[in-house]
Amino acid sequence: MIRQSGRNPVGATTLAIALSVTLSLALSSCSNGGPGGSVGSGTGESGEPGREAAATSASPTPSQTYPLSSAPAVIPAVRTHEPARGPGWRPEPGAGVVVAKGSEELADEGRLLAGELKIAYRGTAAARPGDVELALSGSPATPSAAPSATPEAGGPESYTVVTADRRVRISGPAEAGVFYGTRTLKQAVRSGGAMPEGVVRDAPDRPQRGLMVDIARKYFTAGWIEDRLREMADLKLNQLGLHFSDDQGFRIASDTHPDIVSREHLTKAEVRRILELADSLHITVIPELDSPGHLGAVLAKNPQLQLKDAAGSPVRGAIDIGNPASARLVDELLKEYAGLFKGAYWHLGGDEYQALTRQNPEASFPALAALARQEYGPQGRIQDLATAWVNDRGAVLRPLGRKLMAWNDGFFRGGQVSVDKDIQVEYWTGKEIGARPPVEYLEEGRPVVNVNDEYLYYVLGEPNEFHYPTGQRIYEQWTPLVLRGTQPVPEKYSGQILGGRFAIWCDLSQAQTQEQIAQGIALPLAATAQKVWDPRTPTRSWQDFRTLAGKVSG
Repeated sequence: MIRQSGRNPVGATTLAIALSVTLSLALSSCSNGGPGGSVGSGTGESGEPGREAAATSASPTPSQTYPLSSAPAVIPAVRTHEPARGPGWRPEPGAGVVVAKGSEELADEGRLLAGELKIAYRGTAAARPGDVELALSGSPATPSAAPSATPEAGGPESYTVVTADRRVRISGPAEAGVFYGTRTLKQAVRSGGAMPEGVVRDAPDRPQRGLMVDIARKYFTAGWIEDRLREMADLKLNQLGLHFSDDQGFRIASDTHPDIVSREHLTKAEVRRILELADSLHITVIPELDSPGHLGAVLAKNPQLQLKDAAGSPVRGAIDIGNPASARLVDELLKEYAGLFKGAYWHLGGDEYQALTRQNPEASFPALAALARQEYGPQGRIQDLATAWVNDRGAVLRPLGRKLMAWNDGFFRGGQVSVDKDIQVEYWTGKEIGARPPVEYLEEGRPVVNVNDEYLYYVLGEPNEFHYPTGQRIYEQWTPLVLRGTQPVPEKYSGQILGGRFAIWCDLSQAQTQEQIAQGIALPLAATAQKVWDPRTPTRSWQDFRTLAGKVSG
């Protein structure tokens, strides 16, 4: 995943919108309006296009003129739109989607868009009036379709949409950007019936934008997950996290340890289908096999590895990190699922290890305390063993090409061991033991992703004073800089904050059905998508945004 593909992804350079010679001649014969003309050209005080032109033209049948276009109504809103005069583009009989020569890898995007707009897909045929053309940067433009309009230099998720002469050309430096351009076109047609005339230049503010689903505590069907992927893609979100192991369940089939798998689970065939769909929608799936805590479902079948305190009582969800067999078991699972999930990222977990939630961990777990001193000297503590555990699990996955992340409350301060510097901080809370203010991580130069539980946590049943988040609060108050509570960190750290993820946690799994969850997260997820794409204060009111979300969804 690219870092900060464009803090200022779009420029103000003026691009000319080339209309057809016929239309230009017709406009010049009846008015002084048209592309490049003054804002008021061709429009009288009444605001009715063509009235002034009709009064001054020698022609008794003036050609139609158009007001300057407005930006397409889409979520997330486009970063810039250069207006122009013209009819825009709408899917009409005979229209089709074509792919520019040299851009044949966009065929999947072209077929998908054609099916969504219910028009033909014609491959690399020459673009005709009424068509949509997809192109990678450097592919030759159709001569009459604004040949001067090329995307400005940007990351692979940037794109340009040129709408002129009853055609649309979507171009970008990579497939992902062109795909996002097709989402803009699709939503514009849904919200207003047409793609407005003019030029859109767009790119995300943050490279990581996503949704995380706790599929461990609650079983979700493959079909439900696939529906969320399609919803995410239309919102230009690019990461889906799957937390698939916890105390209440282990939800993906295992070949190495089939006994730990819950009765209701995803088969590997279903997971492969999910991954294939995600890949086609330019979404990376991030698996999370949380450890050394939250392993209750695994330990239920391996009780000999469960941590016990000084009184001999087993500790819920906590594996005994002092037992070498514990590492062997977890590493076997990591290697197995790394063969299934081959994306760029892996979530190590690392949070809420119950040995470290006791008032005096060393007194409660003397065997671990002794091992820590043996390994790390007189000042060694149990937190050093837990930190080393996270690093060791990362060492298993790093050679397989995975970029690693862990929850912020697994990054303890003041120990003999520190979490490896390349492990990304998923900052969710300041409430847990071991949680540090976000600025501490940023001062260390660590990359951070925002999963602020004040705004972005949808916790089923609302336990522990959690409340279902509202889209309005996210839309009006949250930005990626607001990592903890409601206060932003200093702007100087913005480059280290790679984005944000909305999270569904199923603590009280029966509190809502799958369908209720899908309904409940729709607006908060749309608001999150808006603010990770462009964290500036939105120009559209919340009520207008909510109305628009209803138009473009589905």
